[in-house]
Amino acid sequence: MTATDRSIELVNAAAQAAADRLAHDIIAYDVSDVLSITDAFLLASAPNDRQVKSIVDEIEERLNKELGAKPVRREGDREARWVLLDYVDIVVHVQHSEERVFYALERLWKDCPELPLPEDAVKTRGKAEEHARLTGADASEGDDLGAGTDGELR
Repeated sequence: MTATDRSIELVNAAAQAAADRLAHDIIAYDVSDVLSITDAFLLASAPNDRQVKSIVDEIEERLNKELGAKPVRREGDREARWVLLDYVDIVVHVQHSEERVFYALERLWKDCPELPLPEDAVKTRGKAEEHARLTGADASEGDDLGAGTDGELR
């Protein structure tokens, strides 16, 4: 079994929304062959809690507005270290960079096929390391995110 067209549509819209809010390392897996509860997982991360919340809010708004989809469950938004949005067809995980490294969900799902994503989302791969290098912080640190004079997040 493979992810349904609806699941792929949701994943692509959520990935684009996350990329638009400058998420790092966006990736999606087709987990339909190993899980019966959902078709796909979308993973994204950000270097601070405020940005995690911004990404989650944008994903929720975009999926509701463009596709009429609302999550049946939202967990973790109080601390904004790891927020889970469950849309039944897909589950979105937006994690603080530290949680992303610690829990390494990619390791758990590495045997599942990776789903193709919009170009903007693919370009986010390696952004956590780039951010750490630019700020002089460890990749798992990054709570001092700010905007540079050119509007780019640093």
